[in-house]
Amino acid sequence: MELTLKRPYTGGLRVRWMRSSVLVVLVTLIVVILAFTLFFVSNYYTTVQTGLESKAKTATDFFANYVAKTYGDFYDSAYRYTESFDDSDKILLQFIGTDGRVILSTYGIAAGSSPVSPDITQALQSGQISSWVGRNRPTGERIMSVSAPIRFQNGQIAGVMRYVTSLKIVDRHIIMSTLAGVALCALIMLFVISINLVLIRSVIEPVAEITKMSKRIAKGSYGIQIQNRYKDEIGDMVDAINEMSLKIAQAEKVQTEFISSISHELRTPLTAITGWGETLIYSEQLDRETKKGIAIILKEARRLTKMVEELLDFTRMEDGRFTLNIEEIDIAAELEDSIFTYRELLHQDGVEIHYEPCPEEVPLIPGDASRLRQVFLNLLDNAAKYGREGKRIDVSLKVEKPYVSVVIRDYGPGVPEDEIGHIRMKFYKGSNAKGRGSGIGLAVCDEIVRFHGGQMLIENAEGGGLRVTVRLPISSGVAVEADEP
Repeated sequence: MELTLKRPYTGGLRVRWMRSSVLVVLVTLIVVILAFTLFFVSNYYTTVQTGLESKAKTATDFFANYVAKTYGDFYDSAYRYTESFDDSDKILLQFIGTDGRVILSTYGIAAGSSPVSPDITQALQSGQISSWVGRNRPTGERIMSVSAPIRFQNGQIAGVMRYVTSLKIVDRHIIMSTLAGVALCALIMLFVISINLVLIRSVIEPVAEITKMSKRIAKGSYGIQIQNRYKDEIGDMVDAINEMSLKIAQAEKVQTEFISSISHELRTPLTAITGWGETLIYSEQLDRETKKGIAIILKEARRLTKMVEELLDFTRMEDGRFTLNIEEIDIAAELEDSIFTYRELLHQDGVEIHYEPCPEEVPLIPGDASRLRQVFLNLLDNAAKYGREGKRIDVSLKVEKPYVSVVIRDYGPGVPEDEIGHIRMKFYKGSNAKGRGSGIGLAVCDEIVRFHGGQMLIENAEGGGLRVTVRLPISSGVAVEADEP
């Protein structure tokens, strides 16, 4: 049969995919934005600085060649130049004396003030054009200043011509350019994420489908097929899963048929052995040792008969021939009869059964009395077999509406935690299972309880030993919640 499966949660794969692909793009874009910002900062600042230096050099060369012959000429020329300066709305022009004090200014700064910036000192000391970027102390505004020395015709420095411009507009351009770059990178990231989401969905959906199919096969749904809609490596994987499912189903069918056939073949001779053994053991013509040997034969024949019955029950469950005779039963009476049946036998082996009956009246429940008694006897047998060292088995019955619970606990070594989830699987025998057995008993018990709409919980008890809880619904319309430990 073909099955189309829903997509389970696969956030882990999605996160790893996005982390490995998107993160690379994100880091690349961050590096690009930083480089872009540094480029614009450098380009804008260099452009402004070059313009101011070019303007300052042209003006100072003119002063040196044609105007500044004496200090009086220098002052008169500086005054006229300041009055006619065309860029006063964008640039502050200052003429500064050799003592570092302002002589003239386009913004009307009082003569005698001393701007504190290193470009003035460097220009006076080196005789070369010098620039500086910083903050204007009175206003806190970011500015750029360029200072160029003015020389007399004899080469002596007469003063400094200083251009000062605000970087507010430049910084605004840089911020806007950076924001534009960030917006572009954000759009690129959204595009990359969208593409990755489409790509990852095309991978996650089939992987999720295959994963769920594999889980169903692992739980025993052999033979189911997944619809193959892919023509790539995923399609090859689907074909492999489908082929595996079919082969496992075929192997299970052959195994079930073989077990059923062998079980039926063993049933007849075992019945004959048991019958003749029971006949011979009561014969007065046999001596004591012979009767002891026949008793051993009977015990082993009964044990083999029980294994054969369990195998037959399981094959019936596997091929759908297992049925229950449901009627209203007294579960307390069935449990007490099972304890009574086993108590004397276990007492001979030194194992005591302590039964705690339910303190309140136990209602009748729908069930198959013989099958539930089979469950109780099997669980008591397992508790005695694997918990024999504890010399004690505790049995209790409780009404926990909407179900009744039967708890059977031994005081043996228990089961390793990594085996708890496997011990109810067919033919599985735990590492602590020293006794002989088919490994099918718990699997049959679990199926019988499940057919009743109940649940069998298996866990290690506090203080040692294994505790098995059988929950059975009080009415046929109640389903027991699956809350396995």
